[in-house]
Amino acid sequence: DEAIWDIWGAEATEQGNCSRFKGGVLPHCCEKQPVIVDLMPGAPYNKQFNNCCKGGVLTSMTQDQTMYGAAFRMNVNKATINNTDNGFIMPLSFNLGVPGYTCGDPFRVPSSKFKADGSRTWNVTCIYSQFQASLTPKCCYHYSLPQCSCNCEGLGGTKCVKSDKTPPLLELPHANDEEPQPLVRCSNHMCPIKVHWHVKESYKEYWRVKITITNLNFVKNYSQWNLVVLHPNLRNVTQVFSFNYLPLNPYGSINDTGMFWGIKYYNDMLLQSGPSGNVQTEMLLNKDPSIFTFREGWTFPRKISFNGDECVMPPPDEYPRLPNSGHSVTEKPCLIFFSLFLLIVLVL
Repeated sequence: DEAIWDIWGAEATEQGNCSRFKGGVLPHCCEKQPVIVDLMPGAPYNKQFNNCCKGGVLTSMTQDQTMYGAAFRMNVNKATINNTDNGFIMPLSFNLGVPGYTCGDPFRVPSSKFKADGSRTWNVTCIYSQFQASLTPKCCYHYSLPQCSCNCEGLGGTKCVKSDKTPPLLELPHANDEEPQPLVRCSNHMCPIKVHWHVKESYKEYWRVKITITNLNFVKNYSQWNLVVLHPNLRNVTQVFSFNYLPLNPYGSINDTGMFWGIKYYNDMLLQSGPSGNVQTEMLLNKDPSIFTFREGWTFPRKISFNGDECVMPPPDEYPRLPNSGHSVTEKPCLIFFSLFLLIVLVL
């Protein structure tokens, strides 16, 4: 999923024999470690480094092979280094500065990329939790939603705009170091992101699905978004229109999960709430006779995640139960009418 690290801070100041520099990690003699700030892609060449300058945005490895990793470079004064670990002191207290991410302690690993003499490499693992990122869900699946699927209108701290009004510019959150709280249309679900899965057509050997993602948030654009869907018939995807698509096989041979994302410069930006605040696609899937059915809500997804956050889904017993054949309802009345017509003809 997309990770945005808006970690901004001041440069370290001199404390004791700690020298002053603008980025990286200071030895233990300093009480506070500095913050590493990513540079924008247009930074001067004398400040750039290999794989640097991503503007604070990382995408998934699936979406963009040039934007899923970033590198930083810093210089440390040798006078501040003691003999611990052959002259290097392990950095401490890593934090991405993004809600929902927690990082563990660093640990020493063999150098994999930079093998210069005297170099040291540490690994730090950071884990994302959507429950720590937000007290309420950020996404909902729009078919038959329970009340208050993301938040409840009228709760303390909840902000929404009536359907016949537009939020005044002065009420919109201004740019700061924190992500603005969602401001959405007042509704029974109050979700910033709404995903709609529509079974559009049923052919003899194929069926067609339309997916619409709507941004109901007045204060945020979603750049380089992605959608992950779990459905058993995704192993038989024939064609996807106007979205990128790639199957995900986390369990080897089980191919029931796929990832959708926007086409660059076309629909990879999901704009704020308004007439253009949605993106949509249609998908053609082959009917597998061994598993395909319209009964018991089988055609609807089992799980959906937007930008790594799992969407609220309706209970399984609320999914529609469609007949396998759209003509089965009308076949019996036609048959009865034809039989009566034939009987009248025979009597005459």
